[in-house]
Amino acid sequence: MEQNISNIVRARRTTRVIHVGDVAIGGEHPIAVQSMTNTDTRDVPDTVAQIHRLQEVGCEIIRVAVPDTAAAQAISEIKKSVSIPIIADIHFDWRLAVASIEAGADCIRINPGNIGGRKKLARVVEKVKEYGVSMRVGVNAGSLEKDIRKKFGGPIPDALVESALRNIGLVVDMGCESIKISIKSSDVLNTVDAYRQLSRETDFPLHLGVTEAGGLIPGTVKSSVALAVLLMDGIGDTMRVSLTRDPVEEIQVAYEILRALKIRQRGPEIISCPTCGRCEIDLFSLASEVERRAQRIPYPLKLAVMGCIVNGPGEAREADIGLAGGKGVGLIFKGNRLLKKVPEQELLETFWAEVEQLVEIERLKVEDRKKKGRG
Repeated sequence: MEQNISNIVRARRTTRVIHVGDVAIGGEHPIAVQSMTNTDTRDVPDTVAQIHRLQEVGCEIIRVAVPDTAAAQAISEIKKSVSIPIIADIHFDWRLAVASIEAGADCIRINPGNIGGRKKLARVVEKVKEYGVSMRVGVNAGSLEKDIRKKFGGPIPDALVESALRNIGLVVDMGCESIKISIKSSDVLNTVDAYRQLSRETDFPLHLGVTEAGGLIPGTVKSSVALAVLLMDGIGDTMRVSLTRDPVEEIQVAYEILRALKIRQRGPEIISCPTCGRCEIDLFSLASEVERRAQRIPYPLKLAVMGCIVNGPGEAREADIGLAGGKGVGLIFKGNRLLKKVPEQELLETFWAEVEQLVEIERLKVEDRKKKGRG
């Protein structure tokens, strides 16, 4: 069955390779997972703290909003305390793009159509080339050029693609080809159609996302549907799941999409039952706490959190380690082997102590492989 699933996902389309800081995008490089801070960029300590939390759960590139010069200048201070590349998100004012690059941004995100015309775009491109950074050309349904909107009557996929190709052409004509492209809509089907069309027209790497997707449930569903379809088509080189939530949750959803498609695995896969009348413990709270703690584990373990000691061990027999709760007691097991039986109130901490032992084993394996590689 696993082989059949992998055959459904088409080979990645061949794209150019660019760099956002030290992260390679495109070609055969892993699909990079990114997010955007929701802090005030000018508040350096708060922004750095959020970036650190995002790094802990696997964020590989981070975007920050740059609404004014103070925010652009703050990038230089933020860079001193974080180790992942920073993208400066620019709208309307070309001078903020220039200031952000000078402050150390590894990439800028602009929509050339709203940056103020060809001359101002040329100033930005000149600075991009001078500093050797990259550029994300972003086209959104809400920011189409007036003539394109009039021509197509609205932000349909054909309109988004025409806008993207026009803007890419402008940047390339100015001598810059360190470009990745995003072409987003809040409509799932329009997003899929637009990216499919664009992928046939250019070999620049594509950044996937559904813009303004919504809160946890609608945003997760819309992003999962659109991104999964595109990834299964072999389209996409980097991605962001946009949620009206803590951005940490964006990273979690992104990796779950990649895991489900067997494209990338980071962190534990958690198996948990939906509960039924046999469940005699607070499984919702237990599973939520395991998920919270597991976000910071980088290794692809499989954990099981089951609510029934009758069927739990059997249903989760493929897990590296699992727990199954009953009235007043819980079982901890590895595969089909019962490890220990503990009082319910000790179940979580006992289970997690066993998980930490597995994590340490995985860490040592990774270190050993690195040493052998150096040897």
